[in-house]
Amino acid sequence: MTEPTENENPKPDKHSDAHLLKPQKQSLVANIRSSFLAGIVVVAPIGITVAIVYWFVTGPMAQLDTFVKRWFPAGDSNLETITRAIPGFGILVAIIAIILLGTFAKNFIGRAFIRFGENLLDSMPVIRNLYRFFKNVFETALQQSERSFKEVALVEYPRAGAWAMAFVVGEAKGEVPHLLNDQGDRLTSIFVPTVPNPTSGFLLFVPHAALRPLAMTVEEAAKLVFSMGLVVPEFSNFEDAVKKLEDAAAAANSKPSRKRLFSTK
Repeated sequence: MTEPTENENPKPDKHSDAHLLKPQKQSLVANIRSSFLAGIVVVAPIGITVAIVYWFVTGPMAQLDTFVKRWFPAGDSNLETITRAIPGFGILVAIIAIILLGTFAKNFIGRAFIRFGENLLDSMPVIRNLYRFFKNVFETALQQSERSFKEVALVEYPRAGAWAMAFVVGEAKGEVPHLLNDQGDRLTSIFVPTVPNPTSGFLLFVPHAALRPLAMTVEEAAKLVFSMGLVVPEFSNFEDAVKKLEDAAAAANSKPSRKRLFSTK
């Protein structure tokens, strides 16, 4: 009998790597747990959204509708019958009144009345603080032309070599660019959100050349931050797409034709 040499490899067992090719079968409890978590992911956002909308419609909006309808004259007139019968009629009247008030506030006379009212509120010690606070909140939330996020970019933060996602607010204005005039002409204000809560973060002022813009939208970036990097938006590189098309065309041209395959010559 001859002993096997070192160059001869033993015959591999067909069952030795079976566990590497086939995933392990989950138990019944694991399947139930996975299905329950998947159901939570589907039901929770829908349920919370419906609950908030229901509370807003039956709560503040209903109270506003009732408050506006109280100002209409009471009696058996046709106007009262119409206003009581149409649901949300008071809300419609309130929206029209707000639009007319905003139109009036844009002209010279309206601005004079607003300045007079603001001066009157500034003379009240406690009320002026409340008024200034809510005015700043609504101005920040509603003025989207200059203060909304424009795009998403990467910036080296908090140190060189470490990149963080940032929302570009816009060009810096006021005292900050005047004081940092040695940093360049296009000083940009950016917001670096925290994870997983994108509503808090840090306001930074950096040169525009230090930013690397991203193609994703602000909504996609917010989802990426909220999910701690798990929900990544789809990205298709133009160069990669062109290369794939070229490879597909080359592969199609390199395949022999049916005539050549079945030719008897």
